[in-house]
Amino acid sequence: MTENASGAENQQERLQSIPIELGHYLSGFADGEGSFNVSVVQRKEDYRNKWKIVVSFNISQRDSQIPILFRQALGCGTIRYRKDGVCYFEVRIPNDLHTLVREFFARFPLLSDRQSMRLYYLLEIVDIMMAGEHTKMDGIRAILDIREKMVVSRRRKYSIADVLQNPQRPYAGTA
Repeated sequence: MTENASGAENQQERLQSIPIELGHYLSGFADGEGSFNVSVVQRKEDYRNKWKIVVSFNISQRDSQIPILFRQALGCGTIRYRKDGVCYFEVRIPNDLHTLVREFFARFPLLSDRQSMRLYYLLEIVDIMMAGEHTKMDGIRAILDIREKMVVSRRRKYSIADVLQNPQRPYAGTA
């Protein structure tokens, strides 16, 4: 074995080295202020599949300290600053959600039922994506069914019917 650990081993070590107090603090923060989302985005006409599934975990705060702590603790995700001064931390890469976010919340569980269920459903969808099923109609249908179980505070932009009525566009230039 080489002296340099692989990227995955480094990430595992980073998650294991998170101090207990910090991990529980961040988990508690995510319990109250975090968001676990599954969005359906309509793609431009040059894609074969008209719809893209976007999964994410994010938190936002006026002070950048908490988002930066999340980024450092998880070792993934992005930090952005919105025009209104809010600092935004987000993980959108399915593999990072599948491994790092899953492991973090397994080690430092959420306490609220609502957030725990949203995380559970998000990870179910990520599992479907990791298996490559999100590119097939049956996989999209399964994802949409799971997404419906997630409590949301606003109306969804695209309903299940919107997506299933016209799932694909023909390739450009085909008859």
